[in-house]
Amino acid sequence: MSSPTTSTSPFLPIPPAREIPVTFTASLKSWWSAGEKQGAAAEERLLRRLPFFVPEKMPASAVGDSPVIARSERIQLAAPERYLNSLSIKSTNPSPDAPPPAVLLHGYGAGLGFFFRNFPALAKWAGNRGTNVYAVDWLGMGRSARVPFRIKSRRGDIPGRVREAESFFVDSIEEWRTKMGLEKMTLIGHSLGAYFSVAYALRYPTRVHKLILLSPAGVPHDPNNLSMPSRELTDSRESVIPTNAPAEPASASEIQHIRDELEAFKKEESRSRKLLTYLWEEGWSPFQVVRSTLFWGPMLVGKYSSRRFSGLTEDETRDMHDYILNITLSKGSGEYCISHILAPYAYARMPLIDRIPALKIPVTFAYGEHDWMDPVGGLQSVDKLRRAGNEYGQMFAVPNAGHHLYLDNPDAVNKLLIDELNVAH
Repeated sequence: MSSPTTSTSPFLPIPPAREIPVTFTASLKSWWSAGEKQGAAAEERLLRRLPFFVPEKMPASAVGDSPVIARSERIQLAAPERYLNSLSIKSTNPSPDAPPPAVLLHGYGAGLGFFFRNFPALAKWAGNRGTNVYAVDWLGMGRSARVPFRIKSRRGDIPGRVREAESFFVDSIEEWRTKMGLEKMTLIGHSLGAYFSVAYALRYPTRVHKLILLSPAGVPHDPNNLSMPSRELTDSRESVIPTNAPAEPASASEIQHIRDELEAFKKEESRSRKLLTYLWEEGWSPFQVVRSTLFWGPMLVGKYSSRRFSGLTEDETRDMHDYILNITLSKGSGEYCISHILAPYAYARMPLIDRIPALKIPVTFAYGEHDWMDPVGGLQSVDKLRRAGNEYGQMFAVPNAGHHLYLDNPDAVNKLLIDELNVAH
């Protein structure tokens, strides 16, 4: 579906995204045009796919009598230079018995636009239940403020480094929650966003209704775990066979299937790929590398976009590329958290599996059947929750999906999300 830029649209037109560059000249033109204005347009192209989205300065009447209205907004935090970019999908008929709103939190170096295939289903849920849905860009990522990321703790002070890194993100979300007037939230986090969602719930337990963790990072404490962050940059969807099968409670055989696939990839991992994994986990941001290539950057991002999001339509892939490009070329900030949160070879310096049993709320894990996150951490966490007296831990496997399971198989993930949001506990 193309962005509504024709004369029949009630909205001001925005130009279509550039073609994904395959030549140096095209890459140079994309690099030259990138910036805050282009980034805002790239995000809006994705959001205009939502029939209930209202661009800035447009009246709500532009979408008729929709049960929900979506708007982008920049939420100013206490410090003048800090703000969070967010999307609000609000019910036009709020219910006094509405469940807590859902808040989507993206992964490392991504942005709220990555959830564009999930917003329609979640908006329908919000309209039916008279509640709201939000999506937020973490501080220093997406289109939120790119403020300096600094850690004062010494290198050997692991708890200090982890707490500072977590606080950079967690405290800004707490400030955002206060500004938005939310009493409690259900947090839906992906990857590193899932890690920070748990960190938030541990620090502010009375503010979280439940957690839904999509392929969470930083769960296991085994330094020999099979997670392979390099696949974030090298994976494609070519081997995934389409299916209409829904997410199912993860069985031992399904978990073993994911681990067997990870083991096979690990054995075939090239020397350069191992180097990429090591550098990334040591804090060498892939976005920093792309920015350093200057004019070649859009071509590098294009190779990733074309390969990784091949399951999208041609228009969606092009729009996602433009969105990712502008996020990538923005000033480095929150991306530098990675070496403080993760030790070499993708296990957390303070693993969630050792901390998550303290939670007394429902916690749901979900992994793609071709995920590069090792699901054994989720399985062990569910077991630890139950042994700690929390019976509301569970884990699902999503067919036809990798690490970006919400994009790879949105139908299955959307159904899982709605089912979990509707569970009363």
